Amino acid sequence: MPPSADSPRPDATGRRAFLGAALVASLLAGGSLLDAGTAEAATRGAAAVPRKRRPRSTTAADARAGRTTTTKARPKAGSATTPKPTPEPVAKAAPKPTAKPTPKPTPKPGASPTTPPGTGTSPAPRPEPVRTPPPAPPARIPEPRPSSSSAPAPSTPAPTPSTPAAPPLPSVPLDTVHLLRRTTYGITPELLADVAAVGGPGAWLEQQLAPQGVADPVADAVLARFPLAVADPPVCYGAMSNGAWDSMVQVVGATVARQLWSRRQLLEVMVDFWSNHLNITCPSSEVWATKAWDDVHVVRANALGSFADMLAASVTSPAMLLYLNNAESQGRAPNENYGRELLELHTVGIDAGYAQADVVAAARALSGLSVWNPWNGGTAATNGTFRYRADWHWVGPVQVLGWQHPNADRTAGVAVARSLVRYLAGHPATAARIARKLAVRFVSDDPPQSLVDALAAAYLAGGTAVVPVLRALFASPEFAASVGQKVRRPHEDWMATLRAVGVAPDPTSSSRAAVEGWMWAVEDLGNGPLGWGQPDGYPDVASAWSGAGTTLGRWNLHLAAVQQWWKDGVTYAGLADRLLGATKPTTRGALVDALCARLLPGQTLTSAHRAALVGFLGADGPVRNGDLTWMLGPLVAVVLDSPYWSVR
Repeated sequence: MPPSADSPRPDATGRRAFLGAALVASLLAGGSLLDAGTAEAATRGAAAVPRKRRPRSTTAADARAGRTTTTKARPKAGSATTPKPTPEPVAKAAPKPTAKPTPKPTPKPGASPTTPPGTGTSPAPRPEPVRTPPPAPPARIPEPRPSSSSAPAPSTPAPTPSTPAAPPLPSVPLDTVHLLRRTTYGITPELLADVAAVGGPGAWLEQQLAPQGVADPVADAVLARFPLAVADPPVCYGAMSNGAWDSMVQVVGATVARQLWSRRQLLEVMVDFWSNHLNITCPSSEVWATKAWDDVHVVRANALGSFADMLAASVTSPAMLLYLNNAESQGRAPNENYGRELLELHTVGIDAGYAQADVVAAARALSGLSVWNPWNGGTAATNGTFRYRADWHWVGPVQVLGWQHPNADRTAGVAVARSLVRYLAGHPATAARIARKLAVRFVSDDPPQSLVDALAAAYLAGGTAVVPVLRALFASPEFAASVGQKVRRPHEDWMATLRAVGVAPDPTSSSRAAVEGWMWAVEDLGNGPLGWGQPDGYPDVASAWSGAGTTLGRWNLHLAAVQQWWKDGVTYAGLADRLLGATKPTTRGALVDALCARLLPGQTLTSAHRAALVGFLGADGPVRNGDLTWMLGPLVAVVLDSPYWSVR
């Protein structure tokens, strides 16, 4: 039913821009993306600026000279193959996108595509980090931390997949909201039902720490659409032409699908964490047939297990060996790239005091770890799998920091490499680095040193086990006091948005089109899952993602979600039932309040911001029959545009 003559419609351009200006005014006044007038929103300390890394190279000489002979797919802004970024465009309404085809280049053997055919344009320039420190945070009222339970994680059956029918508006304690915002890709009615069903946030957390006991039929069903995302390298070689992107695109698409629909949400958050820590750019020309194996057998298999086991698996991962140029490393002139990144990024870090001699020794210990392919004797059964080349292994004593090995047997190179990485995984400097990265991920951009020290101690006491560290983190007073101190990266914002509006896989379809469309949409904001173009992983601080271009891109995606731009293979819930429940608000002010209670739990809008939202609807007054059909979608998009939504 159309609105009556005296029911003014929201202005989808002018009023939306006005509301954006009203909300952003607080940012300009306070200088913080999170300071939107709510006491919980605060950023601590100056964010670290990610330093530029040298290009990866194929020989040690190239590495020393700063050259590279490896071409990377979809190069990022700032790389050697990317032209200087153009200025960010002036804000404008986003055009409805056309379907973006999955690129499937088929170069000659050895060729490496730089941009996938059919994409038309290069990805948007990556946002430059803001180098000025944020202002001091406003005072916060400490909140009680989530309860932690040591009870065994129950194995609960998953609910039958369906669109929720008018769920009641919940009253969620702030400690629960805080835990769920940090450990999932967005709070949903289904997630809250899971928490309630197992007895509260403490029991839910214990269940998440043992994900094998969590039934996950929706995610399992949709993953059948991505067979190459879990395929072994020989299968990928047999299913695709050399260098084709099919498997890599499916790996990223399956990652998106799991983040959206898996009930094992903490597992997905930790998979993302470790995928950045042991970063292998995907799509990337070197790993077209091998990244799927790495995702399944290195990262996912160990994301809540032992870091030492993960690193031992990674050192023989074909994708890692190819990505960091070790597959061609020979003892007579070992490539130092993997040895350097193993020390600098994967384990002890540059501040551990290692020297160039340690890098050389690590490279020698790793020499001979290679990969089968059709041009070095590989077969249909072995192409893309790990290969140890004893004739390429450097023989002789090696020492890296406090680790020593006689390394006298050329046939024992794999054991030497695994001995090295297990030593490095258990090094106190590695414990401190991983503890700090976990604290930055889950607590704040500048976490207290007391927390880092406690987590490092838990890491070492547990023999590099991940779960004890997470238990200590979520039970810490520092975590409880960190409400509002993290910002969603663009990809996290996008996943939370799609979860909020109730997107679900269509069980009658096998299409991947919508999921891959969502994947490319956030890739164009510089934050596609698995897509960071350097070995150090995406930055995890607010300043890296607070640029105007990134903010505009987020706003356009919010509008795209409520307007349901991508529909192939998925269904959308009705916004009114999804976000308002069975009893609909009768006034516009009540509509704003109900919507914010669902989308922004645990937060209270300032009176000025609430008035701006009501003003966006024209004026306060009754909600007449049919009004929700035209006012709800734009209002949802504007609420998602606010800094309140950016808080994680």
